[in-house]
Amino acid sequence: MNSPEKHIIGLVSDTHGLLRNSAIAALAGSDRIIHAGDIDTPEVLRELEAIAPVTAVRGNMDGRRMARLPENDLIEINGILIYIIHDRLAMDLDPLAAGISVVIFGHSHRPVVEKNNGVFYINPGSAGPRRFSLPISVGRLEITGSRITPVIIELTE
Repeated sequence: MNSPEKHIIGLVSDTHGLLRNSAIAALAGSDRIIHAGDIDTPEVLRELEAIAPVTAVRGNMDGRRMARLPENDLIEINGILIYIIHDRLAMDLDPLAAGISVVIFGHSHRPVVEKNNGVFYINPGSAGPRRFSLPISVGRLEITGSRITPVIIELTE
């Protein structure tokens, strides 16, 4: 019997032009990377694309240089729908009704993993400049068959 296919998705948000070496190391080995906005510079996306294919959305601080990015996106991995938006409060859909299993968001710089009515809500936190006393972090989403395992990775750099 074949074991289910495993996908590792790196999660990052709020880099604000700074992609730390520790973030690059934590995201290494990802099959895909999701950036949930406030990227600030195309160089950040180029560095991430050197690791794995990137799906990114535009954040409220992303100016004209990031105007080509959508405000939200929907991707499917192993039959699992993942919705990406920068500000969770700006969502104009019901993830459960839409068949979405995971919502990836950013904006608050606060790492969060919540499960509500079977839907995971994940904010990987901020991998960019430190804000207040919040940790610097990224995330990882492991999808094995239909099993979803989210992890927040606090960075020491």
